[in-house]
Amino acid sequence: MTDGVEARVAATEAAAVVHPLAERGQTLAVVESLTGGLLAATIVDIAGVSGVFRGGLVVYATDLKASLAGVPGDLLDERGPVDPDVALALAEGGRRRCMADWCLATTGVAGPEPQNGRPVGLVYVALAGPVGGRVRELRLDGSRTQIRSNAVTGALRLLAEELQGVQPPAVRG
Repeated sequence: MTDGVEARVAATEAAAVVHPLAERGQTLAVVESLTGGLLAATIVDIAGVSGVFRGGLVVYATDLKASLAGVPGDLLDERGPVDPDVALALAEGGRRRCMADWCLATTGVAGPEPQNGRPVGLVYVALAGPVGGRVRELRLDGSRTQIRSNAVTGALRLLAEELQGVQPPAVRG
């Protein structure tokens, strides 16, 4: 996909989240690492978002994941910032700190180089909501820009599926 197509896909996914949340009278926050504010920017492009979007945190530096988003320092020390449990802790911390019904979080490696043994394109998106949380691992290809854009889309899809009650397909081994 080209960057323009990816942006349109992300905007469609953002609308698929904002409109149902508005109908429910629920709020949303974000905590972003590799997406660096792109998720929040995509969400606020949707008309009518002001009644839904509370705000968010951009915690690019690992120490800010602990001090601002409330991720336990021992978890970060043990696993590093690119980890499914860290992604979930980011979402849970953002939900609490922003006083939102839902929170989406992103963490991963956009490149151009691997990070702490984690390959370029490894991304975790997470959500925390009124009845718990979910994490999804994404393995993305493309440029740094494409990986970040597709991470935004992946995070929004995760919440859209949750709001629609859609369960992901079972993994067959």
